[in-house]
Parts: sequence; structure tokens; C-alpha cells
Amino acid sequence: MRVFLTGANGFIARATATRLREQGHQVYGMDLRADPEAGVVAGDITRGGPWQDVMAGADVVIHTAAVVSNAVGLDGQWLVNVAGTRRVLDAAVRAGAGRFVQLSSIRAFSDRGFPDGVTEDHPVRPDGNPYVDTKIAGEQVVLQAHAEGRIAVTVVRPGDVYGPGSRPWTVLPLQLIKRYQFLLPAMGTGIFSPVYVDDLVEGLIRAATSRAGAGRVFTLTGGVGVPCREFFGHYYRMLGRRGPIVAPTAVAVGVARAAGRLIRLTGAETEVNAVSMRYFARTGTYSIEKAQRLLGYRPSVDLAEGMARTEAWLRASRLLP
Repeated sequence: MRVFLTGANGFIARATATRLREQGHQVYGMDLRADPEAGVVAGDITRGGPWQDVMAGADVVIHTAAVVSNAVGLDGQWLVNVAGTRRVLDAAVRAGAGRFVQLSSIRAFSDRGFPDGVTEDHPVRPDGNPYVDTKIAGEQVVLQAHAEGRIAVTVVRPGDVYGPGSRPWTVLPLQLIKRYQFLLPAMGTGIFSPVYVDDLVEGLIRAATSRAGAGRVFTLTGGVGVPCREFFGHYYRMLGRRGPIVAPTAVAVGVARAAGRLIRLTGAETEVNAVSMRYFARTGTYSIEKAQRLLGYRPSVDLAEGMARTEAWLRASRLLP
């Protein structure tokens, strides 16, 4: 196949491209910065441009480009996650692509509560968080195109993706822990739903290439939920520190809100805020039964193995001593 990736220099896209090439597929794409050796052209999904024409001949378009942050406001996230998605989708239709794969998020279920073991048929829930709300809107854009018969669409909702290169769940937490700026609400008992990047990539490719994937939404996690204090405790151990530091949710939210304001006064962006604290206070897990049944998805890297691989990468990258 010819596979075109948006956000091609990003963490998930790079891992996906590597796996596709190993399987013998031709991979190319676009990102804000070009990488000619990897077949990546420069482009911005918030604007039209020559990158849209480069998509010609693609069999599958995998759309990973997005704002992934709790620190960017609604306008900035809508411009990329919704309007940008529509621009990529329209280009894929013009290119005659056979499948469009949209990377959404488990956060489409909302951060404010959902049934334990929630399945894909549970209604999505906007909750006022720009990331949550724009991910839901992005799903609507692509699923509408599928319903109209413009292009076959698959929506993938990854869990909390960690591993070599992961900014949100590997690099950033480590940086905050080093600066003594990391705090967990709910006394660390909130539920985290990790998925090692290699497992996500395997499920993503299965969803993109399976007939059963067309027109469907799939949740892809590691299949288990773990307490946040257990997941992030691995990073404390790597640094030789005791932790994590925990607090009741109300206290953690108040501390994060105040700390975030102080950091922003310096002109810096920060993920230390009330939204992040509430995310770490979730209590539910996400079912992967649908992906197992229809795609044959079987996560193979448990948390211990995934963290061992992650630690090796962090040390090789000199992000750890």
C-alpha cells in the first residue's frame, strides 16, 4: 500500500511508519517541518497548500496531526483538531484514498465520569475541555463523510500512550518530577489506562487495513487500568526518588490551578492545571473487546516490560542519568 501520514514527525506517526515499512508498504506524509529522507513534506493542516497534492495516490491516509494538550484554548484546538481535520479529509477524498483513519482519544468519553469498562457504543460527552470537545467534533467531521459515502473512515481512540518518544506520558512527567512539580489527585488512586506505543501501532494498522474497520470506532488501550501512583511511580523509581506525591483531589486541583497561574505569568505554557488534575482522578476503564473481536487486537507488552523498554530509551537519550 501507499500510506500517507499527517503529523509524520510525531511520536505515534514515526512508530507507525517504521512498522509499515517493515511490512513492505510505501510510507510518506507531511508535518510542519520537512524530512525528505523519510518522504515528509512541509505543510500546515490549518492552511491549504502543496502538501494536499502530495497525498495523491494514497491508498490509506492516517491522520495523527493534532493539538494534544490541556494548555491550549478552544480556538487554537478547534483550528487544528476540527477545521484542520476537515482540510485533511477533503484532500484525502480528492486523492481517491480508500480509507481515512482518524486518531481521536479515549477522552471523547469525557473526563467527568463514564461506566467502568466503557465500550464504543457509549455516548461521547462534551465537558467544556477544549481537547475533549474538539476530539469529539473531529470524529463528527470524519464519520459524517463516511455516512455520506465520500470515503471509508475508521476512528481510533488510543488510551494513554507511553514509551520511547511519548511527550505527554513519558518525557513531560519525567521533566515535572525532576522539577518537583508533579502531583497526583485522589491520593494517587485515579485510574490510568496505559498502552505501550508498539501495541497501539499494531492495533492502528489492523484498524486501517481491515474491512471490519470501515465505518467503526475502536478503543485501543493495553486492556487494563492501573492506579496513577503505580504508573508514574515507575518514573520516580528511575530517578531514584520516593513518590509519587499525592493529595486529595480538591487540594490537588487548587494547587495545580495556583501553580499554573504562576507559571503562565512568566510567559510559559504549562500542563500543570486543574484539567490535568481531574484527568488523573478518573475511576473507570475502557473495554477493548470490540478491537479484539473484529481486528484480532492483542496487546503484548505489559506495564513492566513497557517501562523497562522506556527506561532504556530514556537513558540512551540522556533524559535519565
